[in-house]
Amino acid sequence: MKEILNYLFEYKRLTKQEAEDILTEITGGKLSDAEIAAFITVFNMRTISIDELEGFRNALLKTAIPIDLSDFNTIDLCGTGGDGKDTFNISTLSAFVVAGAEAKVAKHGNYAASSGCGSSNVMEHLGYKFSNNHDRLRKELDLCGITFLHAPLFNPAMKNVASVRRALRLKTFFNMLGPMVNPGRPQNQVVGVFSLELARMYNYLYQKSDINYCIIHSLDGYDEISLTGDFKVLTNKSDRILSPSILGMNIVKAEELAGSGDVPGTAAIFMNILQGRGTTPQNSVVVSNAAMALATYFPGKSFGECIETAKSSLMGGKALKVFNNLIAKQ
Repeated sequence: MKEILNYLFEYKRLTKQEAEDILTEITGGKLSDAEIAAFITVFNMRTISIDELEGFRNALLKTAIPIDLSDFNTIDLCGTGGDGKDTFNISTLSAFVVAGAEAKVAKHGNYAASSGCGSSNVMEHLGYKFSNNHDRLRKELDLCGITFLHAPLFNPAMKNVASVRRALRLKTFFNMLGPMVNPGRPQNQVVGVFSLELARMYNYLYQKSDINYCIIHSLDGYDEISLTGDFKVLTNKSDRILSPSILGMNIVKAEELAGSGDVPGTAAIFMNILQGRGTTPQNSVVVSNAAMALATYFPGKSFGECIETAKSSLMGGKALKVFNNLIAKQ
């Protein structure tokens, strides 16, 4: 590792295969926490290359425990995190709204590494029990329309970097990898990213796949549609910058999207919104992200139809029914 670190400290880049090999070593528990921290830090000091990102992704996919969901037409809504905004769990709420609109959702998530409350934190707090039992997860997907794939159970090698990530409390290239390593291999994905550069790299990599995708980046830094300003949307077919007004939504203030900073408080916000007691800005953001996912999943529907379907799912209690059904099966 000393040679690799010296090589990287000279601002040299890894090939795709080198990146894959090194991350396989790291996740295999062959390096110390200090060596892992130094390696991670390199990529906070300079931009990661597409080859490096692809190599890291390939390493995690090869070491992951797969789950066969191929007979379901699934969608995942997952952000990279690392945007430093500490919002409530927008993508997780949107996932339940999408499931309430009769899409099949294989939600990939993890505990927070660089924020106050990740999707796994809120789901665990609210009574969901993580599992990698294929029969159980497939049954949830079939009967509830959604299942939750807790990343550490499907990529046990990641436990070798978990303590370092928690100690650093920084966004790292592992944030970049999260959405790309869903073990259920969904046919459809809505991915939020924290920078325009990462949106460009994701677009390049996803164009090489057969995934029906939508990549989102709000220009003021959010890894989702925040409605705080304009946002970029890249899909298999287009590259656009949109505004809240195009969605029929008003601009919201950053503070109106804040989580509480801890798990119980953010979980309470989550349930308030799901139970129809959210504020107008909170509801608007959830509906907007869910509608983008529905437009991806149901390409024959107009975006206006998807907005109305998302509103009906959230405000009509369909998303809450999905959540209650899922928790009742734990």
